[in-house]
Amino acid sequence: MALAGLNLSRIRTQTAAAWRARPHPRRIWKTVARAIGNALPKGLYARSLIIIIAPVVLLQSVIAYTFMERHWQLVTRRLSAAVTADVAAMIDVYESYPQDKDADTLTRIAGTRLNLDLDILKGAKLPLPGPRPFFSILDETLSEELAKQVGRPFWIDTVGRSSLIEIRVEIPDGVMRVTARRSMAYASNSHIFLLWMSGSSLVLLGVAILFLRNQIKPILRLAAVAESFGKGREIEFRPRGAREVRQAGHAFIEMKRRIERAMEQRTTMLNGVSHDLRTIITRFKLSLALVEQTSEVEDLQRDVDEMSRMLEAYLAFARGDSGEVAVPTDMRAMLEDLRTDVERLGAHVAEVEFDGRAMVTLRPDAFRRCLFNLAANAARYGETVAIRGRTEARSFLVSIDDDGPGIPSESREEVFKPFVRLDDARQDAGGSGLGLAIARDIARAHGGDVALHDSPLGGLRATVRIPA
Repeated sequence: MALAGLNLSRIRTQTAAAWRARPHPRRIWKTVARAIGNALPKGLYARSLIIIIAPVVLLQSVIAYTFMERHWQLVTRRLSAAVTADVAAMIDVYESYPQDKDADTLTRIAGTRLNLDLDILKGAKLPLPGPRPFFSILDETLSEELAKQVGRPFWIDTVGRSSLIEIRVEIPDGVMRVTARRSMAYASNSHIFLLWMSGSSLVLLGVAILFLRNQIKPILRLAAVAESFGKGREIEFRPRGAREVRQAGHAFIEMKRRIERAMEQRTTMLNGVSHDLRTIITRFKLSLALVEQTSEVEDLQRDVDEMSRMLEAYLAFARGDSGEVAVPTDMRAMLEDLRTDVERLGAHVAEVEFDGRAMVTLRPDAFRRCLFNLAANAARYGETVAIRGRTEARSFLVSIDDDGPGIPSESREEVFKPFVRLDDARQDAGGSGLGLAIARDIARAHGGDVALHDSPLGGLRATVRIPA
């Protein structure tokens, strides 16, 4: 008894554990919903088409099934029952009135009153059963009615002649053959309803697709304009489409104006600050030039020059190049100019490669500054520099390699922060700690980014990628 109780307790424990471990219905539903979401298209136009097409297809399927299952089969069954009743009546008349030995009167009545072609094949046998059609409502319904109303061996042919059906029934002295028009036992005009239903559905879907495309275009246009604004490109835009889309377009235009106004105010303020500071630095330089040149004065001059360079770097980082307009630029020529700048800094340029389309739409002065900051950083810490550029399907990429000491992978994101210095970190040639920050800021203003990787030369690789 104790052993049985122990086994029962163990079974209950296992059952409870299995019940707790079962998949939760909510978790199953989330998995199924996630799988359906991944299978569906991601575009608004495609999803809108599904929203329109799916209910129409579902509705048409339900209507077609109901029509086929109810109306079509019901009409066919009643027509087949009427033809079978006529055949059964002719068999009864033939057997009940033997005075019409050759069945001439019965044949005449069948032809004039019932529109049936009747023949008595004395001494004949029923043909061997042929293959039944894969899908035929008439064959199935007519067979059921003959078996129910006639109750004798029979043979039918509903496919041999498309416009006629042939029925053969076994009688005591042979076979009665009855030929009738197919339309007498089959609802032959039902396909007209299906054609009208399919045609009207195609017309409705065509109109819906046409109007939906016109409604999607303003949304795509707004997205393209927003993307171009993020890349620094100016595109003429007028809100169109539905009221909500026009409202979103006007909101974007107002946001764009506010951003441009704020950037203009910042630029004006920085220009005023830079003018005042440059005036003071110029006074320092003039004062130092008028005093006797000693070692202490030379040190002060170097400090003033360093202060001037740092001021220019700070202002360039804060001001950016928001006022510059993006234009098509020959990147092959820009990379060749970059080679000259790097050689002036004392580094050896191993190669300058370019592959793909040379013309890229960007802000030339800003992008030149971005590449120069990265190249100057490579020239400062390495002896050999390699520059490669290529245009891909939707992006333009420039990589600058050097053979310097590199930067540890865990510190590569830190050097992009303004004024951040690592022990062995490599910053811009000016020493202000803003070179890499300015380069990334310019790349992101173009809709791209700057990333650092290990270089095949043994040092650091700086990669600039922007949309082409």
